[in-house]
Order: sequence, then structure tokens, then C-alpha cells
Amino acid sequence: MSKLHLVFGGRVKDPRGLDFVDLDHIDFVGLFQSYTEAEEAWRGRAQRTVDDAEMKYVVVHLHRLLEPESDSGTASAA
Repeated sequence: MSKLHLVFGGRVKDPRGLDFVDLDHIDFVGLFQSYTEAEEAWRGRAQRTVDDAEMKYVVVHLHRLLEPESDSGTASAA
């Protein structure tokens, strides 16, 4: 199985959290087969909104959700 990663972002209530305000306006950046590709996409989108503290982009390790027992690494945040 590919190690899929989802990159998305949107406006959050609190920049320290992940409570997205309007799910109808989530920016789905894409699915990526490697963390490196996902991080590059995340960084590009996040840098465009660096002056807006209420905008947040994240990388979700979908492979960890689909097969949590097969990934022995620790969680990483982007």
C-alpha cells in the first residue's frame, strides 16, 4: 500500500487548534504518495497565507488511519 498523505487547509477558530470554521470552504490541496511531496505542497500553500493567522494547512497521514498497526513510526506534525 502507498503511504498516502492528504494536504488541506482552511480558516480555523484558534490558530493553535484544528477546529476549522467553514467546512464548505476547505482548500483540498491533494493526495501525495510520500511525505516529502506532501510537505512540499503544504509548505507552498502555508507560505501563501503566512500573514493570515486564521488560515492553517495540515498534512494528514492517511496510511496511518487506514493501517495504524503497520506504521511503527511516531506521529509528526507539519
